[in-house]
Amino acid sequence: MEVFDLTIIGAGPVGMFAAFYAGMRNAKTKMIDTLPQLGGQLATLYPEKYIYDIPGFPKIKAGELVQNLENQLRTFHQTYCLQEQVISLNKEEDIIEITTNKTTHYSKAVILALGNGSFQPRKLAVENAESYENAGIDYYVPDLMKYAGKKVAIAGGGDSAIDWALMIEPIAEEVYLIHRRPEFRAHEHSVTKLHNSSISVLTPYVIHRLQGEGQLDTIVLQEAVGEEQVELAVDSLIVNYGFRSSLDLKKWGVNSTRQGIMVQSDMQTSLPGVYACGDIAHYEGKVKLIATGFGEAPTAVNNALHFIDPKNRTQPMHSTSLFQ
Repeated sequence: MEVFDLTIIGAGPVGMFAAFYAGMRNAKTKMIDTLPQLGGQLATLYPEKYIYDIPGFPKIKAGELVQNLENQLRTFHQTYCLQEQVISLNKEEDIIEITTNKTTHYSKAVILALGNGSFQPRKLAVENAESYENAGIDYYVPDLMKYAGKKVAIAGGGDSAIDWALMIEPIAEEVYLIHRRPEFRAHEHSVTKLHNSSISVLTPYVIHRLQGEGQLDTIVLQEAVGEEQVELAVDSLIVNYGFRSSLDLKKWGVNSTRQGIMVQSDMQTSLPGVYACGDIAHYEGKVKLIATGFGEAPTAVNNALHFIDPKNRTQPMHSTSLFQ
């Protein structure tokens, strides 16, 4: 039975930074994730998407950020267990048993960096929509150049929909943004850039019908409140209605709500020895940004190590001293 100091469940950007920081504290660390690669949603769903709220980077592609984090991780030895789904946590004296669909892991403390859990896109609820998946309808954008010189419609009203529209605009022949409301949920700066662009904004419309023989070539829109219809000739439709999380924490022994896992100021959950950081961690006033999770990760690591051994300081020396 090999026992690790820290086991980090979730290998998204926050989990990756937590593992790196644990290496700075000389902690024996393991990472577990359901996906076959590091990087979480950024690597799986948005590798070509720009992120604008990472300190020190005016903008950076999600895939590039993940690569940088992976390079940083290599500073220290890491143990990865990918394509494993955690089923339950069970605390036995000084050891926490982590049961997955493959085996049981043993750790002195655990950090939950689950993001929003396992995820599936919210599908387009229009007749025959499923038959056009990968034949004109996309829910993921792994390769931006796929849309070069094409007529592209994007459905959605949040940050991701507007970001994709703005990124595809310079390379596509035509870009349409379809939203059922006149107002957008995205950041004000992004909305301003949208209205100053050449993107055709179609609001308030919903997708009413899809047409095409084997390949999508026409979208029929209808007013959200009204009967007017508009036909668009398109090569691709990107549906960005968000994602559903299938995270089930009932067997994990931690107090949680629909907003996430409740944590104290030291990032500890209701289960002693189990901490949380990133989007899954919830407390009053929480702002869900990657930058927020990066700040929570060292707090979780330091307090977890203090839990394991009270002689461990929760305020260690600065990194500039560690690498001299």
